[in-house]
Amino acid sequence: MREVVTGARRIVVKVGSSSLTTAAGGLDEQRVDALVDVLGGLATHGREVVLVSSGAIAAGLAPLRLRRRPRDLATQQAAASVGQGLLIGRYAAGFARHGLTVGQVLLTVDDVTRRVHYRNAYRTLRKLLDLGAVPIVNENDTVATEEIRFGDNDRLAALVAALVDADLLVLLSDVDALYTGSPSDPASRRIPYVTGDDDLAGVKVSTPGKSGVGTGGMVTKVEAARIATGFGIPVVLTSAPQAGSVMTGDDVGTLFRAAEHRPAARLFWLAHATAPRGRLHLDPGAVTAVVARRKSLLPAGITAVDGSFAAGDPVDLVDAGSGAPVARGLVNYDAVELPALLGRSTPELAAALGPGYEREVVHRDDLVLL
Repeated sequence: MREVVTGARRIVVKVGSSSLTTAAGGLDEQRVDALVDVLGGLATHGREVVLVSSGAIAAGLAPLRLRRRPRDLATQQAAASVGQGLLIGRYAAGFARHGLTVGQVLLTVDDVTRRVHYRNAYRTLRKLLDLGAVPIVNENDTVATEEIRFGDNDRLAALVAALVDADLLVLLSDVDALYTGSPSDPASRRIPYVTGDDDLAGVKVSTPGKSGVGTGGMVTKVEAARIATGFGIPVVLTSAPQAGSVMTGDDVGTLFRAAEHRPAARLFWLAHATAPRGRLHLDPGAVTAVVARRKSLLPAGITAVDGSFAAGDPVDLVDAGSGAPVARGLVNYDAVELPALLGRSTPELAAALGPGYEREVVHRDDLVLL
């Protein structure tokens, strides 16, 4: 299975704040340079590398004399504005030692959730790789709000890996692998391979570490691995000091096996790179039709509508009994139109309101199960 690592040509690497900075804040130049040497070696030997790097806020703590990561948004953004320049400057100097140029790509949630922005991000990343540069991707913490509350780059890394059609996603943190329990517990053991959710049954994953500068933890990394492997991209989880060993195929870290069948990019985007603008509550018959029979959603099966959305927006389809989302789709009606249509058949609506209403609320081609 390690051949999927050594044979990967296009690699997305995500590194966390705690792997780049000191606990007091500020960049740890030795750690940054060690990572750059590994990635620079890959890039100069014919591999394409995209680096998704946290660390802007953490890097700005020491210069601003902040003793710990701030809780309020304004101070986080101030720290990010100071730290982002320091971070990209260090990367630029480090990769220059290998004869490589870096390109900074700052993204917000909109850039990976709105389809037009998503395509623009792809074109930028693709052109940087074509020109032989190393894209350095980070969330634009200085102006954005939602992703700071979201609090990590792991999901972003998985989306970027799918965006550039990567052969491998490497998640680097301060923990060398996924363990059955806390890595500090002598009874915990390393999990070398994850082939599916069954391998994670009973595994206790951790929250952010003791450094106090990161925000993700193992929970977000496992979720990112699920997203990427669901798109057919294998994932390796390990610590930054073991990045070189991973890329030479050593049995370190945890390797998540990719799904055999890659979903359509459009449906992957719908499932993982959109935020629902509303909720459609389905009766039991509609749940069965959508989930088991993979049918389109019709007005007759909807019992209630929540949210404010326009035709073409993503909405969650919810089991009215359990309240759990079962699917996400692009809706064909505005929120203000739908309440008058609920519980009525399409022929009835066409007869009463015209042929334009003889259509699905969500077509099966615009729907993905969750």
